[in-house]
Amino acid sequence: MKALKIIGIILGIILLLVIIAGTYIKTALPDTGSAPDITIKATPERVEQGKYLANHVAVCMDCHSTRRWDLFAGPMSETAIGGGGEVFNEKMGFPGTFYAPNITPYSLGKWTDGEIFRAITTGVNKNGKALFPLMAYHRFGKMDKEDIYNIIAYIKTLNPVKKDIQESKADFPVSLLINTMPKRADFQKKPSADNTIAYGGYLVNAAGCVDCHSNQKNGAVVLGTEFGGGMAFIQPNGIVRSPNITADDKTGIGKWTEKDFVSRFKLYGDASYRPAEIPKNGLNTPMPWVMYSGMKETDLAAMYVYLKSLKPIKNKIITFERNK
Repeated sequence: MKALKIIGIILGIILLLVIIAGTYIKTALPDTGSAPDITIKATPERVEQGKYLANHVAVCMDCHSTRRWDLFAGPMSETAIGGGGEVFNEKMGFPGTFYAPNITPYSLGKWTDGEIFRAITTGVNKNGKALFPLMAYHRFGKMDKEDIYNIIAYIKTLNPVKKDIQESKADFPVSLLINTMPKRADFQKKPSADNTIAYGGYLVNAAGCVDCHSNQKNGAVVLGTEFGGGMAFIQPNGIVRSPNITADDKTGIGKWTEKDFVSRFKLYGDASYRPAEIPKNGLNTPMPWVMYSGMKETDLAAMYVYLKSLKPIKNKIITFERNK
């Protein structure tokens, strides 16, 4: 009896600690600080740079617009730019149902510049609610503040899209743990383009290459698999896995030349390019080739140099696996 009593006390203490921890996570987090008091002047130069970043490097518009999944690589629809609504749910392997928000002035018109800045770089919205890290604030918070300012200046010029988006809902326990995910930003100064490796690394971070071209577990990159490919994208007709983009000669891009790398992207930016239709029983790549194709050749070349500088990982990937 005495042993049972002790066990009961221990279990009671554990339960109490769990309740305390849960209450703390739910009420005290996320804690990334107040939104900064900033006003971003939308100069033509700032808007133009923000347009480039949002469409071709950080590809914010990729998620926050409608994509044509009936066409190869899901090119962005030319209507309702920034209007949000793309769905990421359990069928795709996500722990809940998440909707890309409307980021046009229709939705963000009442947000301050500081509130938009905090959401992009730390993952906390206007109302202090945590954002699921499908929104890549973990890498945007490592960018140069000036680049974030540029992106904000640009999205404020988008045509208002009158489209109300459903609230995202995470499954338990992610619905609780999501509050622990936002982090304070760790801004980095953008390296000079002359420092090719560092500059390429900055662009690779902004573009989010590591997020897709690595193995992931519970929404986080598995250490040691960075850029080695293998992330699974679940589709109705099977699974598409990201390729290995390390410098391994046999399973990665080790034998690619700089010209090969740049040309692969620019193929989809050619004026004559028309994306092929995807059969109803086919698989499609989630890689937004058309958007990345608008990147400057010098920027793509710098990314290539950076990727080639990394440790090669031998990891043969079966990119397309159809359902049987």
